[in-house]
This record gives sequence, C-alpha cells and structure tokens, in this order.
Amino acid sequence: MARHQFNVSSSVGGVCAPPSSRQLTSDLLFRGLAWCCAAFIILLTGYILYKIGVQAVPAMQQHGLGFIFGTTWDVSRDTFGVLPEIWGTLYSSLLALLIGGTFGVAIAIFLTQEFIGPRLASVFRTIVEMLAAIPSVVFGLWGIYVVIPMLRPMSEFLNEYLGWFPLFSTDLAGPGLAPAALVLAIMILPTVAAISVDAMRRIPYKVKEAAYGMGTTRWEAILKVMLPTASSGILAALVLGFGRALGETMALAMLIGNSNQINISLFAPANTLASLLASSFPEAGVVEVQALMYAALVLLAITFLVNVGGLAIQQYTVRKFEGKR
Repeated sequence: MARHQFNVSSSVGGVCAPPSSRQLTSDLLFRGLAWCCAAFIILLTGYILYKIGVQAVPAMQQHGLGFIFGTTWDVSRDTFGVLPEIWGTLYSSLLALLIGGTFGVAIAIFLTQEFIGPRLASVFRTIVEMLAAIPSVVFGLWGIYVVIPMLRPMSEFLNEYLGWFPLFSTDLAGPGLAPAALVLAIMILPTVAAISVDAMRRIPYKVKEAAYGMGTTRWEAILKVMLPTASSGILAALVLGFGRALGETMALAMLIGNSNQINISLFAPANTLASLLASSFPEAGVVEVQALMYAALVLLAITFLVNVGGLAIQQYTVRKFEGKR
C-alpha cells in the first residue's frame, strides 16, 4: 500500500519537515546579523547628527530662527541667513519632480502596458537605468555646454513677449533655475521610472482582465484601474526621487548660479543648501563653518519632513486604493 502523500512529504528531508538544529542556528545568526545591521545604521545616523549638531550649536545660539528666515549671507559681517537657499532647494526640486516624475510614470506605463514587446521594453529600461550610473559632474558639464545654450534663445523669446508673467520675468544670462531643474529631472528619472515599473508589474494580471471585462478601453483601464492600484509604489518612487533632488550637490553647484536671492522666474540664478555647503566649505573660517553646519541641519530637517510626509501620503493611498490597514 502506498504511503500517504503527507507522510511522504513530512519525512526527513521533505518539504514539511521541522527545521533542523542547523537551520535554526542559521536563522538565529541571520536574525542577529540583521538586528546588528539595523542598530549600526541607527547609531551611525545618530553619530552623524551629533557631530554636525555639536559644531552647529554656536551658530544656533547666536542666530536662532533668524538664520532660517534671513536672506543675507555675508561672512565679513558675520550675518548668515539661508531663506534664499531653502527657496532654491525646494523650488528646483519641485520643478525637477514635476518633469522627472511625469516622464518617469509615463515610461513605466509605456514599458508595462504592452505598448512594445518584452525584449524592446527590457532594452528601454536598461537604457533609462544606465542614466543613474552617470556621475553628477558629467551632468553638470553637459548642462553647461548643451542645456544652457539650448534654453537661452527660448528664454529670450519668452522674456521679450511674456515678460509680464512672473515665471518669465528674466532671461537666461547663464546658469539658472531652468537648466538646473531640467538636468536634475534627468538625474531622478531612473529612480522614478524603475520603482514605478516594479509597482505596475506587481499588479495581478487578473485586475487588468477584470477591467477589460467591464468594457473599459485601454486608457480607461490604465488611468482608472492600473495607476490607482499602483499608486502606493508610484508615490514611493516620487518621494525617493524628491529626496534625491533635495540632496543633489555637484550638478546644481555648476548650473544654478549660486546667487543669494529669491526669484520666481525660471531663468533667474538661485542657490541651494547643498550647493552652498559645497561651494563655501573649502574656504570657510571657524565662524562660517558653524553657520554651514547649521545649514546642513536645516537640509537634514527638510529631507526628514519630506520623507515623513511622503510616507504618510503613501499610507493614505494604500488604505484608500488597496484597502489595507
């Protein structure tokens, strides 16, 4: 008489066999290693904050909140304010997210919704992901020699005929917000596109089949079913892309103009916190270093708030569109 299938599978070496002492030991070691890695990351983050905070304390005591709302960075008078840099950081990052996020989600739809064959989609995805391997200084040089000359005639035309509109109130004399935001959008594009593609591919095929079964067209299925279902993953991609844009340094230092002003014009020069740190730190004295450390803490706080806000929005979309708690 043949043995029951359960007895066969539960015998030694079967799929349902209880874990051996070796497997339990390996599991215990892996759990311990994972906990050690997590603790190391937390301790390292705390150590970085402590070292920056200790050096920033004198500037925090001297300038207080006036440092955040001040608009002057004058080393000779010991006057420091980073409001123009905060404006430039958020403005350039939002513009980059608007451009890069739109194209990233469009690429994800193009690659996952059967507009092209699987092999060609794999080639396109590889090309987009290769953009992440290009050093930021190369993007900066490309922006100086290609993007700025390309945008200058358009900026002159817009400023001449639509100069009454605040976004075009200046022309592009050299580095400025528009070339910096455009290059930044290309830099965050691989992150947004790759994570959005994964989010779209995680949707079970039966969801699309059910949408078509209800009589929807392809675009109705994409816009009303697929995108809302993948919204949590797409939002995670946008948050990561925004965080990447906030911290980008070298390309922006080369393209944004490093001008300490607040201007809504797309073609006006500006400055960012990361660019301020990169350009001022090598020649800074003791007092200016303390102010720069204060600026670094402000940048960390902005990044933290953006990630917390993005996580809250992501959790909201998960509850709303996926029904999870």
